[in-house]
Amino acid sequence: MTTTQNSRPDPAGHGGPTGRVAPIDDTDPPVGTAAGDRVDGVGPLPTEAGQVSEKEARQVAEAAREAAWDRPSFGKELFLGRFRLDLISPWPRANPEDVARAEEFLGAFGAYLDAEVDGAAIERDARIPDEVFRGLARLGAFGMKIDRKYGGLGLSNLHYCRALMRAGSANPAISALLSAHQSIGVPQPLKMFGTPEQKQRFLPRLAAGEVSAFLLTEPDVGSDPARLATTAEPTEDGTGYRLNGVKLWATNGTVATLLVVMARVPAAEGRRGGITAFVVEGDSEGITVERRNAFVGLRGLENSLTRLHDVFVPKENVIGGEGKGLKIALTTLNTGRLSLPAMCVGAGKWSLNVAREWAADRVQWGRPVGEHEAVAKKLAFIAATTYGMESMLDLCCLLADDDRNDLRIEAALVKLYASEMAWKIADELIQIRGGRGYETAESLAARGERPAAVEQMLRDLRINRIFEGSTEIMHLLIAREAVDAHLSVAGDIIDPDAGLGRKAKAGARAGVFYAKWLPTLAVGRGQAPRAYAEFGPLAGHLRHVERASRKLARATFYAMSRWQGKMERKQAFLGRVVDIGAELFAMAAVCVRATAEWAEHPEHVELADLFCRQARLRVEELFTGLWSNTDSVDVAAAKRILAGRYAAVEEGVATPPADLPWVARWQPGPSTAEDVRRRIPPAD
Repeated sequence: MTTTQNSRPDPAGHGGPTGRVAPIDDTDPPVGTAAGDRVDGVGPLPTEAGQVSEKEARQVAEAAREAAWDRPSFGKELFLGRFRLDLISPWPRANPEDVARAEEFLGAFGAYLDAEVDGAAIERDARIPDEVFRGLARLGAFGMKIDRKYGGLGLSNLHYCRALMRAGSANPAISALLSAHQSIGVPQPLKMFGTPEQKQRFLPRLAAGEVSAFLLTEPDVGSDPARLATTAEPTEDGTGYRLNGVKLWATNGTVATLLVVMARVPAAEGRRGGITAFVVEGDSEGITVERRNAFVGLRGLENSLTRLHDVFVPKENVIGGEGKGLKIALTTLNTGRLSLPAMCVGAGKWSLNVAREWAADRVQWGRPVGEHEAVAKKLAFIAATTYGMESMLDLCCLLADDDRNDLRIEAALVKLYASEMAWKIADELIQIRGGRGYETAESLAARGERPAAVEQMLRDLRINRIFEGSTEIMHLLIAREAVDAHLSVAGDIIDPDAGLGRKAKAGARAGVFYAKWLPTLAVGRGQAPRAYAEFGPLAGHLRHVERASRKLARATFYAMSRWQGKMERKQAFLGRVVDIGAELFAMAAVCVRATAEWAEHPEHVELADLFCRQARLRVEELFTGLWSNTDSVDVAAAKRILAGRYAAVEEGVATPPADLPWVARWQPGPSTAEDVRRRIPPAD
């Protein structure tokens, strides 16, 4: 899923994370590709999803990456074994004027949600009522991230995420609606890449309450946009384009009046073409919303299957220029990914409240269940991890708000970490609640018990491990960025397509780089007994982070030396490397935050210490797993499984019918389905 609130693309995630990609040549097609069938974002490709090789898919991903590192990145330095605590300490502070404006809105927003939004009804009816859309519009919630000069609220990333957190506690579908609309829908791409004229035309409409959606994913194209099949043919008169294709899993797609659509412009003489982003009017002739999709959770989500048939889009609606679509999507996600962990943090806070009150009230074997060690460990995990997730998120938001840092790694880490940890928190909460955790809120209320919708939260949270790039894709995306410094100096050495001249130059560059870098991994500040003393009882944890950062960099270098070009296949190893980095980032964040809050919240130092103790055990296990694992055995077994060697194990049960394909095929042309789009009537 990549076009839902997942709608968020992950175009750099597919293929090998270690890159091994030569620069894209603007004149010659990649090896093995016929002229005219370019795959570096340039069409044309086959009628449906294009069939491209793994190498070609990687080339598309690599071309879409931000190649430059012109601003500092704490995460990038961490993976290189350089613990740049100065980039996050002292704890950043929000602008007081922004805080005052935001607090006023958040107060009104929370009051409205409490008084006017029936989250249980949204869950029951699988629908956010029209009046809630109108109420959110009156408050300005659809313009939280839109600049005030265009009619928006101009909230900081920090306060926008707090608003999403608050909305999610009323019903997560509301957070998904607002997030998909602003973080990846029309407002954010226009804010970053739109022309002044585009901003003036569209942003006031969106701030006033019109809804936007992002359309990238197709029935047979998810995390591999090299196969994107939706086309945008320039008109003969040069005034615009005709869009044709089918888009799947577009969050807000049934209610959106403005769309961001990714489509492939064919290359031609004087026109590079490529995957391009367009602003499309949702009611344009030729657009049909053929289905509203239904999911395990987020039942109020307005998620569509949308067909475009000869949809005219004026050339003035191209965002950023032809062929820039995937780069726009990736850049948008650098901060857009922060919205999802905001909802995960909100779920952690809610879970902590339910777990604490239930575990104190429920008595078994003569004591409250929270006093039994088995449950106490779960409570400690929920409390510490919620504090850790919130610390990572707040830090990323504050760094994003001052715009002096490159957050591509940090934002990806907090998305990955929060989605995984929130799911574990929900699972532990179900266990703490026992049978009542598995029971619906409606059923609990029917017999007079507190309607804690724990099972709903579990269902709602599950998609976050897939939204905006699955956990597996995020591992590869972050790993690619984490080894970028190595590839920039030594990539040609392991590139099979590089000639002897390029390999020689790369060898010289690598010799200079590693002669300076490798010695820095031997000894560091973390070995000094009094280092980081200003952090008091948390200093030892920061010394551990510094040492572990250097250890992680050494392990990565050794793996690259050992496997070279084959390292891109070592996805389990790379996943553990990224998970270690995420834990170290979280530990640093909680220590800096707790120290900054010491005077006001001395108890947070206890939470930070608890989190770091738990995280250190996870890090130790991950380091062990780098070299002691069953990865190669598992891969070999998977090949045999795919070949059907163990099919006998499947016998004895009724399996899904085989008369339909796993992925439905589509053909271009006009729609034959009923249009199920939904339009919100204006207020009387």
